[in-house]
Amino acid sequence: MGKIAAFFDIDGTLYREGMITAIFKKMIKSDIISSEVWYKELREKYNRWDKRIGNYDDYLVRMAEIYIEAIRGLHRTQVEFIASKVIEQNGDRVYTYTRDRIKWHKNQGHQIITISGSPFELVREISEKFKFDHYVGSVYEMDDEHYYTGEVRPMWDSQNKKVALKHLVSEYDIDLSQSYAYGDTAGDFEMLKSVGHPVAMNPTKELLQKIDKDLTVIEKIKIVVERKDMIYHLTPDCIHRGENKT
Repeated sequence: MGKIAAFFDIDGTLYREGMITAIFKKMIKSDIISSEVWYKELREKYNRWDKRIGNYDDYLVRMAEIYIEAIRGLHRTQVEFIASKVIEQNGDRVYTYTRDRIKWHKNQGHQIITISGSPFELVREISEKFKFDHYVGSVYEMDDEHYYTGEVRPMWDSQNKKVALKHLVSEYDIDLSQSYAYGDTAGDFEMLKSVGHPVAMNPTKELLQKIDKDLTVIEKIKIVVERKDMIYHLTPDCIHRGENKT
């Protein structure tokens, strides 16, 4: 029998904001990214999402593209310093439910692992803060002298997370049927589907739609929504009842 693990997404699942958003803001303050980029490239996409007429993923994807270009030619130490400052100043902006689940899993002796689409440097910082056993993030490639090349190995999509999960299972002898996973977006679906105890934390509409189409996931998944100082535990049929009333 293999080990029991708990796999956590970070953005929107543990951390209450996208970590790439936090490092993006810090880079603007550090004059690595021009503030004009926000007004010309991102403000409209953010405002459309904020008014709930646009897709948040469109905003994040464009931000990631700008981030890639911004760090091209920077040395690793520059990005690592900014990442450490982001977590030092904002690392406690996490969901109570998820923070408590991390503690619970540790008390049970489970392996605590994060698989996140955020830059590896940020994932490492927050993983060390919360004492994760292992962590995986999007890797922004560097040359032999540790300068960023502008190439990236992403970890924000469902397929790459599935590949990472398979590697971790093999490396650490994990029994997925007894393990847990926590995620909030469609990119986490395969990770949630793979374990015996999946939890959709503040799920997006796209994730709920994927769950709704998979009977094996519906039968085992839990849905948790944390708003203000309240935590709501739901099931997929609760979502349907809510939809039928509108």
